[in-house]
Amino acid sequence: MAEIIVVDDEADVRAMLAEALEASGHAVRTAADGDGLRRLVADRRPALVVLDLGLPGEDGLRLARWLREHHDPGIVMLTGAATVVDRVVGLEVGADDYVTKPCSLAELRARVEAVLRRRAPQGGGEQPEGVLPFGSYRFDTRRFQLLGEDGRPVPLSPMELDLVAAFAVNPDKAMTREELLRLAPPRGEDSFDRSIDNRITRLRRKLETDSTKPALIKTLRGAGYIHPR
Repeated sequence: MAEIIVVDDEADVRAMLAEALEASGHAVRTAADGDGLRRLVADRRPALVVLDLGLPGEDGLRLARWLREHHDPGIVMLTGAATVVDRVVGLEVGADDYVTKPCSLAELRARVEAVLRRRAPQGGGEQPEGVLPFGSYRFDTRRFQLLGEDGRPVPLSPMELDLVAAFAVNPDKAMTREELLRLAPPRGEDSFDRSIDNRITRLRRKLETDSTKPALIKTLRGAGYIHPR
């Protein structure tokens, strides 16, 4: 479990992000602006801050610079800006990673976990930095790709990658259909598809050795699904 602060001036966004990160077992506090962030940090130092770039008053870039100079937590920048310049500037002031809104909650959680792992004291380290095991596959949280045993990306749709990320970040955890839909919501042309069962069936056909006897994503009768470690 990590201590995380979410800073965003939109109350509904703060609540949504906090809920998603708490579902991963983290302790989450929230702030609407720089003043609120400074108060929370003074009370208890966080391991990571999810920081919106476009805050009223003191913007996210200035706050990221202050955090890096005085407290040095992990920093994931969150913003509606999608230009290369914005990304580069965010990283140059000290952000560890950068997620563009609207983002999938599964992607945000995967990137948060990757930053926490990179900043944690190093142990044996069976997996390369930023890579999560997923059966015989590996999920690269930085590039948001599933890699096969040969190291090549497995061709999956964005919605399928969202599901893989949700399971890879939460091994051995029972996930309800409702939780999976929050973490990996329908997007784009697939927005009409609201059945998590159909999406998992398609994913199993692509990844499982025998889709009738799934090992990567198992069904829990009456509970949902689980990815065994």
